[in-house]
Parts: sequence; structure tokens; C-alpha cells
Amino acid sequence: MSTSGRLTKVYRQAERICYDRNDRFVIMSDCHRGIGNPGDNFLKNRQIYLAALRYYNQKKFIYMELGDGDELWENKRMEPILRVHREVFELLLEFHKDGRLHMLYGNHDIQKKHSGLLQGLSVREGIILEENATGRKIFLVHGHQGDIPNDTLWRVNRFLVRHIWRRLELLGMENPFSASGCGKRKSKIERRMSEWADHNRQIMIAGHTHRVRFPSEAESYYFNDGSCVHPFYITGIELERGVLRLVRWSVMTREDFSMYIGREVLSKVESERFDA
Repeated sequence: MSTSGRLTKVYRQAERICYDRNDRFVIMSDCHRGIGNPGDNFLKNRQIYLAALRYYNQKKFIYMELGDGDELWENKRMEPILRVHREVFELLLEFHKDGRLHMLYGNHDIQKKHSGLLQGLSVREGIILEENATGRKIFLVHGHQGDIPNDTLWRVNRFLVRHIWRRLELLGMENPFSASGCGKRKSKIERRMSEWADHNRQIMIAGHTHRVRFPSEAESYYFNDGSCVHPFYITGIELERGVLRLVRWSVMTREDFSMYIGREVLSKVESERFDA
């Protein structure tokens, strides 16, 4: 099935979540939480992520995770991930108990569609946020749909990653099938995603490529929240009162040279600018 057909199918089957203008969302993806070994790409930004999560919990944001939250290609089971990153999951549980946690699965944690993660939490392939007052819709999806090695052939790619590329990665080699590595693969996937969003005049927010995409005007309807495994920082997209904001969390330095974890808004746009 083509990328367009796959995305259309996901869109039609997506869970719809209605929200009011006062609701606040933060959208992140691609944490790739691992087991604490040298191949755990989440480790370097763990404290930054925890600080961001505490901020959003205190501010009563709804947390949307767009897939690849946990690294289940390199690792066979969730239990070691849960144990190593216990503090993270305890925070996520607070969101969940308050009804402020929604998760999608990506290609690296596709197993979650069968077993979920937390009791009572359904992990889906697509979600549509629909504003009550305007009917405006925002389509959330991981973004691997139509990326053949990471979609229809994901079992083959998982085998290669788990038994071959995981070891070679530690030696500095790059997986040629990774959407987050090769620039040409990224561009091809992003072009397909953008074509679908623009053709349907539908705001779509995805992850998968780890590369931020944040159009300031309606020249494109395709957004990408980046990832939580960038070197030294994490990115996400916030939605509040109809405004989309691209944010970056990182370690910052005060004038007295003390260090802290801070949030900065890189760009913002009103979602109404994309109305058909």
C-alpha cells in the first residue's frame, strides 16, 4: 500500500479526542528509552526529559507521545526498560491517572498495540485532536507508515537491528535503513508525509525522522516534533489556545555560570492560519 493509502487508512481509523480551547497539549516522540547500556540513546537526555515532564505535569498539560517511546527493537522486553527508567514511568503514571496521557506506537515499539504499557491505556496508531468550538482537526501519527523497511517489513528490520546493527552502532557505523540517520531517506519520507498533509489540507504532526519541521505559514501542513535523542537537547510541540509552539529543552547557563534545565520557544504559529 502506498504512503498516501496507508495514512488515509490510519486517519479514518484514528481515535478522536475532543478538546476545549483551555486544554493544553505537549507532543513528543522518539524517546527510544532503553535498558541503560551504552546503546541506550535516551540516557544522555534523561534528566532534561524528566525536568520537562515535571513542568508539563505541574502545568496540567496533556502528554501525547507519538511512538518509539521505548526501544523494543534492540531490546526484547519492557521489564528492563521499566526498571532502569522507573522515575520516568512513575511520572507518566501520574499523567495517566489524571486522564492526561495518550500514546501512539511507532515501528520501534509496535508491540505496544497488543499489550499496551499501563493498565487501561490503549496505545493506538493514530489520533485526531478535534477542537469543540471550531471543529479544527490535528492528525497525530508516528510517521513510519509507507516507509517500507520500517512499516511492512518491520520484522525483518527489527531482526537486523537487534542482531547486527546494534553491535555495529557501538562501533560508530550507521544503520542504512534508519529513518533518523540517512539524510536522503529522511527527505524522501518527509516529502511523502508532506504531500499527504498538503493534498488533504490537514495539519499533521509526526515524528519518526527525528528532524524538526515547523512551517510558520500554510505553505505546508506537515509538522514534525523532532525527538528526545538529539545531542544535548529534546524538542516537542505544544498546543495551547489554538497556538502551536515548537519548544526546545536543554541545559542552560546563568550569568553566574550556574547551570539549569530550561525551556525555550523556537517558533510559534496560530493553527487557524491553516484552515481550509
